[in-house]
Amino acid sequence: YRRRPVTHEARESSKVAPPRGILRAPSPDGLLDGRRIVPSARLATHVHHFWSLRWALRSPFTAEVLPHPAAQITHVDAAGERRTELFGVQTGRLVRSLVGEGRTFGITFRPVMFQPLLGASMASLTDRAIPLEQVLGSQANAWALAIDEARDVDDEIAITEAFLAPLVPPSSPRLLRLRDLVERMASDRSILRVEDVAAASGRGTRALQRCFRTHVGVGPKWVILRYRIQPQTTDSAPQP
Repeated sequence: YRRRPVTHEARESSKVAPPRGILRAPSPDGLLDGRRIVPSARLATHVHHFWSLRWALRSPFTAEVLPHPAAQITHVDAAGERRTELFGVQTGRLVRSLVGEGRTFGITFRPVMFQPLLGASMASLTDRAIPLEQVLGSQANAWALAIDEARDVDDEIAITEAFLAPLVPPSSPRLLRLRDLVERMASDRSILRVEDVAAASGRGTRALQRCFRTHVGVGPKWVILRYRIQPQTTDSAPQP
């Protein structure tokens, strides 16, 4: 993939707010460098942010996080093992453990927006992680190899932008409305029940449930509960 340079000005203007969803994270015994950066305008419709985590620890580090209702792609290089995986929505808390030295680069999609790439119901990925090549084929392997050779975070982002840009399809207005509805549920504290979501969407409750299972991977009730118990956090832990 052709590397497109990211200027200092672009990087400074594209930082993401500190993450939310970390339940427990002790102070690391060693280096733990985590960064979250928004994508370019051409990918912002589909991707919420990229994240990079590098560590060199003297003792194991464990954090617990609450997942977001969205798909993630991660490439991990740690303890002599490399793996590239696609994660669907995880309905329970996640425990992330880091030891020794390693690095992870991740792509966190916006809710709903990976479903066209999957070409199937997002419910088929709920609480699962599968090799990315099962969905994206040889292109996934080429991207992973390029990330292994990346010099720094800017390089990882440029490689990933070049990888994703030709893959993301044009989005229908209907899909964008559903994406915006899910994201609204994160901040609109007046949405407390599934009936509130149905009213906002203009769908009946049953139709809404089916729509969420297909395009989000979980029901609207889970999304409401997720955002109502989500804590404010710092960025001191590996949070996608």
